[in-house]
Amino acid sequence: MEEKRKLLTIGQFAALHGINKKTLMWYDEIGLFKPASIDPENGYRYYHYQQSPILETILLLRELDVSIPEIQDFMKNRSAGNMKCLLDEKIAGLDLQIMHLQAVRKTLCNHRQNMDTLLTIDLSEIRMIEKEERCLVTVDIDKNTSFEKEVELITAETTRYKLGRLHDASYGSMIPVSSLLAGRFDDYTRLFIEIPFLDRNSELHIQPKGTYLRTFYKGNWDGLPGRYQEIIEYAGNHGLTLSGFSYEKGINETVVERIEDYIVQIEIPVL
Repeated sequence: MEEKRKLLTIGQFAALHGINKKTLMWYDEIGLFKPASIDPENGYRYYHYQQSPILETILLLRELDVSIPEIQDFMKNRSAGNMKCLLDEKIAGLDLQIMHLQAVRKTLCNHRQNMDTLLTIDLSEIRMIEKEERCLVTVDIDKNTSFEKEVELITAETTRYKLGRLHDASYGSMIPVSSLLAGRFDDYTRLFIEIPFLDRNSELHIQPKGTYLRTFYKGNWDGLPGRYQEIIEYAGNHGLTLSGFSYEKGINETVVERIEDYIVQIEIPVL
């Protein structure tokens, strides 16, 4: 304990806390953190070991991007209550940053998966896959919904769910299987948004867990009905019953310019 009562030079104290001694000099100049004593002859600053908790508090707040004026105000009115309020605010901010970074990571992983698919894709193949349940935000549309209105609806939902940027989510469209079986291949009734880490609730559309038919279509929209007819024929030949909705989404928007090169992934639940 006796050692802890000894004074440390500015260099020793800075090294102890992993900072530059110029930082301590600056904190002294602005009145944020003063040395324990200053040698009157040479102006050297000296610090007590017992000052460490105070400096560590300042360094923690700086790491949390608390401004110098905010820290100065806090240091003048230090209390457990004020510290808790300040930390509560910063923890909430960090939680939002973490959620955003997790969403960005998931989006990047989805894009990477799409690129893997593009490199190995067989456009003629129709195959069965297993999917986990997904929660989707949906907006209702019909044949009379203009593109401008669709953008407005999507924008409203991304704002509602506090989505930072459009590319923080995946987007697509939905057609009821009943419409497909009736030959109404342009009967899109919903747009969907898959937002990462969305909590399950009654307002969301639940894309069910289970077996799906997955295939792809490349080209403009005129040839898409023909692809759906092939899917329906495939299901019939294999004793499968299509159910629910067909979920469509583009997988190569980031790497193509012509609509003729656009590839749509189609997934339909089967029983």
